[in-house]
Amino acid sequence: MRKLIALVMMAVAILAAGPVRAADLPYYPPVIDVPDVNTGVAGAFYLRGSAAANLWWAKSFDWLQLGDPCGCIPPGGGSVSTTDKGYGYSLGAGFGYETGTGLRADVTLDYLNTQGVTLPSGSKVSLRGGLALANAYYDFNFSGLSSSAGGFGAYVGAGLGAAYLHSEVNGSSVFSGDGVHAAGALMAGVTYDMGAMVADVGYRGVYLPSIGNTNSYETYTIKDNWIHEVRGTLRYRFN
Repeated sequence: MRKLIALVMMAVAILAAGPVRAADLPYYPPVIDVPDVNTGVAGAFYLRGSAAANLWWAKSFDWLQLGDPCGCIPPGGGSVSTTDKGYGYSLGAGFGYETGTGLRADVTLDYLNTQGVTLPSGSKVSLRGGLALANAYYDFNFSGLSSSAGGFGAYVGAGLGAAYLHSEVNGSSVFSGDGVHAAGALMAGVTYDMGAMVADVGYRGVYLPSIGNTNSYETYTIKDNWIHEVRGTLRYRFN
């Protein structure tokens, strides 16, 4: 009988102590799902359009006279330095891809038209044609997020390609001609990202080592050409 009473008292004591221990346990709040933070890092294809004013500088004009069918131009040639710069404009379009990490690449096709490079004789040279370039850039974003996160930014870039150009001196049928020429470019500018659209204003320097013709009796080369441009560009993203 005493053993039974002792067992009953022990069971009562255990039941009474259970709530006290439960009250001493720490409280853990339910787990809250935190959404992923969108840092703006995303790739996107884009179309671009540009317009520019340009200034054309050339080092020298070299020519070689090989004679002509009537024999009125004696063989010979010469080289003169240019005395004044030319000016004009360009219009362009392109297609590219930005990685969202700062790197960006595109291909561009521009129509160039510039004139006024002057020779010591007073003759002026004009230039017009197409320029195709493959370009790579790095974008700097001033918002502290990725390059595609919006706001103000800047960029630097470089390009390589070729130009198909027609050049002539004072409309001459002798000193004129067409040709395909190697080309390179350096770019820098500032941007404003509006989301689907990006606007930029920048500088592009196009370098053409030589421009010339392929006439059989009167060939010439315009050496070390720089076409300096101030360009306005709009890019449209496909997100």
